[in-house]
Amino acid sequence: MKYLNLQDFEKVNSFGMGSLNVEFAKYFIGNSYLKPLTDPKKASIFMANVTFEPSCRNYWHIHHATRGGGQILICTAGEGWYQEEGKQPISLVQGMVITIPANVKHWHGAKKDSWFSHIAVECSGEDTYNEWCEPVSDVEYDKLS
Repeated sequence: MKYLNLQDFEKVNSFGMGSLNVEFAKYFIGNSYLKPLTDPKKASIFMANVTFEPSCRNYWHIHHATRGGGQILICTAGEGWYQEEGKQPISLVQGMVITIPANVKHWHGAKKDSWFSHIAVECSGEDTYNEWCEPVSDVEYDKLS
């Protein structure tokens, strides 16, 4: 379900918005919010609820690993997009789970007319690191409906 009104969205965003994602803002178009759900010092994986304002999306990026790694997105509220390089975009809604293998270039974010949240699960692996690439252009993004 789409939520353009923030107050309505907050009622269904069960994990909460958290804080403005200042540390990674340079890799996003628009504002995103981050609420860590696990402490990486106490758990072998990092999980966080990531909330995107309408039209917000992250840059193309790759979760590199020589073994294991990758990312899992668990869509929890609102509607968004996910796209792997060279493939058609996937419309995201609450309840969907996206498994992103290591070394796959992709992006994800909110639809133009909805707030969106997902839990991002950083899968453990060997020699893992993120590579941030180019932004998703307005031309690319505006083609999505």
